Amino acid sequence: MNNESISKTAELQRGGLFSSPVEASREYKGFLANLYTQARSGKPLPILVTGLCEGARAAFYLALASELREKFGRGFLAVVPEEKDALRISNVFADCGMRALIYPMRDFVYRSMVSSHEYEHDRIAVLDAVVRDDYDIILATPDAAVQYTMPRSALAASTAVVSVGGDNSVRSIEELTDYLVGAGYVRTDMVDGVGGFSVRGGIVDIWPPHAPDPVRIDFFGDEIEQMSVFDMMTQRTIEKIDRVYLTPAREIMITKEKRSELAKALSAQLAYIDKTPVSSEFSAEAKIAARKSAQNELDAVNSGLDISFGDKYINLIYDERVCLLDYFNGNIIAIQERNAVIERLKGFGWHQEQQIKELLAEYSVDSKYAGYSLSFDDFSYRILNSPSFFVDNFTSGSGLKLSGMYSFTTRQTPSYSGKPDLLLEDLAGFSKSRREVLLAAESEAAAQATKNLLNENGIPAVINTGDEFIGGIPNIIYGINISGFEILSSNFALLSLYANPNSLSRVSSAKKNRPGKKSTRERIMSYADLSQGDLVVHVTYGIGRYIGLDTLTMDGVTRDYMKIQYAGTDKLYLPCDQLDMVSKYIGTGGDDSLAKLSRMGGTDWAKAKTKAKGAAKEMAKQLIKLYAERMKLPGFAFYPDDDMQLQFESAFEYEETEGQLEASREIKADMEKGYPMDRLLCGDVGFGKTEVALRAAFKAVSSGKQAVLLVPTTILAMQHYQTILSRMRGYPVKADMLSRFRNAKQQAEIIRRVRRGEIDILVGTHRVLSKDIEFKNLGLVIVDEEQRFGVAQKEKLKQLTRNVDVLTLTATPIPRTLNMAMSGIRDMSILEEAPGDRLPVQTYVLEYDDGIIAEALKKELRRGGQVFYLHNRVETIYETAARVKALCPEARVVAAHGKMEKEELSDIWQAMVEGEVDILVSTTIIETGVDVPNANTLVIEHADDMGLAQLHQIRGRVGRSSRRAYAYLTFSRGKVLSEVATKRLSAIRDYTEFGSGFKIAMRDLEIRGAGNLLGAEQHGHISSVGYDLYMKILNEAILEEKGAVVEEKKECTVNIKVSAYIPDKYIQNSNQRIDAYKKISGIENEDDLLDITDELLDRWGDLPSEVSNLLQISLIRGLGTKSGMEKISWEGVNISFVPYKMDVAVWTELAADPQNKGRILMNVGAKPYVQFRMKRGEDALEMTLLTLKKYRKTAAIRASDGKPAAAK
Repeated sequence: MNNESISKTAELQRGGLFSSPVEASREYKGFLANLYTQARSGKPLPILVTGLCEGARAAFYLALASELREKFGRGFLAVVPEEKDALRISNVFADCGMRALIYPMRDFVYRSMVSSHEYEHDRIAVLDAVVRDDYDIILATPDAAVQYTMPRSALAASTAVVSVGGDNSVRSIEELTDYLVGAGYVRTDMVDGVGGFSVRGGIVDIWPPHAPDPVRIDFFGDEIEQMSVFDMMTQRTIEKIDRVYLTPAREIMITKEKRSELAKALSAQLAYIDKTPVSSEFSAEAKIAARKSAQNELDAVNSGLDISFGDKYINLIYDERVCLLDYFNGNIIAIQERNAVIERLKGFGWHQEQQIKELLAEYSVDSKYAGYSLSFDDFSYRILNSPSFFVDNFTSGSGLKLSGMYSFTTRQTPSYSGKPDLLLEDLAGFSKSRREVLLAAESEAAAQATKNLLNENGIPAVINTGDEFIGGIPNIIYGINISGFEILSSNFALLSLYANPNSLSRVSSAKKNRPGKKSTRERIMSYADLSQGDLVVHVTYGIGRYIGLDTLTMDGVTRDYMKIQYAGTDKLYLPCDQLDMVSKYIGTGGDDSLAKLSRMGGTDWAKAKTKAKGAAKEMAKQLIKLYAERMKLPGFAFYPDDDMQLQFESAFEYEETEGQLEASREIKADMEKGYPMDRLLCGDVGFGKTEVALRAAFKAVSSGKQAVLLVPTTILAMQHYQTILSRMRGYPVKADMLSRFRNAKQQAEIIRRVRRGEIDILVGTHRVLSKDIEFKNLGLVIVDEEQRFGVAQKEKLKQLTRNVDVLTLTATPIPRTLNMAMSGIRDMSILEEAPGDRLPVQTYVLEYDDGIIAEALKKELRRGGQVFYLHNRVETIYETAARVKALCPEARVVAAHGKMEKEELSDIWQAMVEGEVDILVSTTIIETGVDVPNANTLVIEHADDMGLAQLHQIRGRVGRSSRRAYAYLTFSRGKVLSEVATKRLSAIRDYTEFGSGFKIAMRDLEIRGAGNLLGAEQHGHISSVGYDLYMKILNEAILEEKGAVVEEKKECTVNIKVSAYIPDKYIQNSNQRIDAYKKISGIENEDDLLDITDELLDRWGDLPSEVSNLLQISLIRGLGTKSGMEKISWEGVNISFVPYKMDVAVWTELAADPQNKGRILMNVGAKPYVQFRMKRGEDALEMTLLTLKKYRKTAAIRASDGKPAAAK
């Protein structure tokens, strides 16, 4: 048995500790016997179960799932009224190591717009698990359960097993490719998203839905030679596997036959529209629109394109009308809170009817196809004719004929987190009544602390990691978050020590996606996005324009060259093994077209580099001086964490990300030092910076100090203040806010209390920096978005923070290059991972359509939500707001833009937060706005004009609660999108998850972050030499100021006449070829060579001889540079080595070696060089490498012996 199965068994056993008392009850035994009777009956009747409180209900489901799994090898379906009910139950099952799957409702797409597919993937995974009996419980809301989906036959036809040396569903690359296309996978050059696949020679990469990582299959002919899982970011293999199970990537899959039927149906619909006369109900405009829509759909079908409106024709595409309930035909179904389920189902049915009426009124579909779910009556019939049971809180007069009713007597118990006195008191009472007590602690440490508390108060207790209750004393378990409950008939009580028992937000660690792996070779910049026409920077020649790759053959030797255009008619043909000399030009403004091309051989480039070096040097000097001064300042060493600090942190209702925990540790370690902290905390919007900051503030207050949180706007102050009040509730911490929301009298009172030390945490805008504010004992200043404060305010801030700890928060990401350069000058913590409880944002890309947008707005308002509507042109924003109001007359629409007064903007945000605005029409100012968890629909006009990182950050404004969010990215009607815009919109649609896929796209935001951190005066230098080169210069300047010796890297050129290039048949995609060249040109030693060889073999298969030659030449160049060689060339039988500085002693020693007798000739004239004479049959590359290795070894030995050597 492996470790995973051992731990899973242990978890199952621990779950049994609190489900066993349910099983022991008379009610449960009666229920189970009746359930089995109904399951065997030809005419089953439903059962009613009442009296189960939340925790007891979860234990009841666990008991039943374990029983059914053991008896039938599968679990049951539970229909619940809300998504949050499903999440809660799922979390408990996951904590107990049991398989709970949620089947989500999916928004069917009836019009031509492209949507993201994450909910389809979830549904397919559930259907597949049901078919394979691989589940303990399936959870679904009633609307999800009744929606039509793919039948079992279609699912079976589109699943495949691929294994090494096993019996495969597909027998060749061609068969596998055909299967993938048929199963809805999308072919791409490189797999970087779920549902994609790529083929390179004999290698197929696939990312199956619900696989944490993509899979690589390596064919040898038609045999599968090996399989592995690989990392999406690095494209490198992680581990070998021997089998992969492939499910379809789409819920609606159209075969060739069905595509033909669909074309006929659309032709018939067109004919019907043509013969329908214009009337008051069908205007001429409506007829033209209907005809155009049907024609576009027919064209898409006939041209073989992906069909985005397939949901509308699900009843044509599949011959059977099937929903989730059909997959459970004859299996056990539970209905939780029947009345609530009925209400939700009726509401869903009404909306479906309205939708169908609209489609028919628009002549968008024939009525025979317009049905997309079971009716309420059909749902009831299915439930009543299955072995089913209702789980209701109370006995309701349902009027149904029941086979039995079982009433449990249970009671919910409170959370005992932070209430030791109440816990001890209740335990004493339970002890008298000889009740079995199980305590659920959050962690092993918390369990131990609880045991110690009980022992100190004379109550013996045991931490139970086994499967049976240890009688007579309280048992403590940990790691299972379930609400506390008592079952009176079993004389049992479960007491929860969690601060938020069975919190909806605290997603179980078993369910969380694995965070993206960090790799030292992770690309900080992707060269795969270098396109023809982009600007590049060459270290020697300056800024030029990349024109393309040219393969040239000269004197029988073939090489690839990067062609770069400079000012005038100058062109540079750069050998691709020297690509490390080039980087993509990125300035500070994002508009690279403003950059001026350099003139080859001109002086401007050298001057710009010299200027940038001077500025970087000056800056490094200032930074190091500031840092050294801060180290000398006396500071306050805050006390180590105490029990109250640990209690405060464990009361956080979300599960922390690894980054949050790490950042919190770093900040608290700084605070405990004897000099003032100065730390920067960076993290994307919603990555949890506030919680990390509040933990620092709590630590400051626990040590008897005051903390101040400084924010740029009054509305942010209000929001932070409310967060602090709710987070600090129950702790001896007094907080207040100073902003224009307080009148003069209130402000005066707050200032007095701050001076007397009666306020522990003060939140405020720049008002806090006024002269009349005096702190009694200030210990910590937290600054949110420092770059948004003015120069004068920053100066005042410096005075305030001279001897106190400072924590600065920023949502603009700081690039890792800058972080590394700044190490030891500015302390930084970076949050790179989103919280795990976010639902993905359902994203649509579409041509702007009033009808679709109006429906999207109304849909959000119907569920009580709010909308962000982005129109990025100030001149026409009020006109747009009026248009939006016309689309949705009942909505309260407000416009906002950056040219408004600060106070006016703040009032609008306040109204938005308080729910007084339904739709906010605004420019991109929402990027840095406040948190509005109730806003969960985003519409962006002209999305094709925006950068990927900006789109990502704006989309981050929605989806910040456990409610599903929608983003509609629109472009102008009739507009033909550029290739770049198409790729950008596809990427934003496909990357519905936060994090990994955006590390590359965040590039332009990182530049902004670098500018903010380094200061405005550096912007010009970054623009003049490009970001990458500037970072290199800054890094060297900092090292020099620290006293490190930075040797100037003198390049070695290699001229060995062998064909050394990457054939386009080996790597077909030119962008990926440049990326490979870039990596190869960075080879400096044999470890690098092995690493890159391994990557090439892994990703593209066996190396052609030209690629092997290229790798060896790159290694020769790397070793030659380290050996102080200026040039290495091969002519006839001679290899020439031209050093920058001749080391006669080393070459003399090499010449004396018997193996080299008569083969090494030294010329020590005006330009010294060495010739090595080869013997017949010797390989030039091998002999060059061998000579360089011997040279380096000899030079190193001489250097260690104290003898002089030119190259070390």
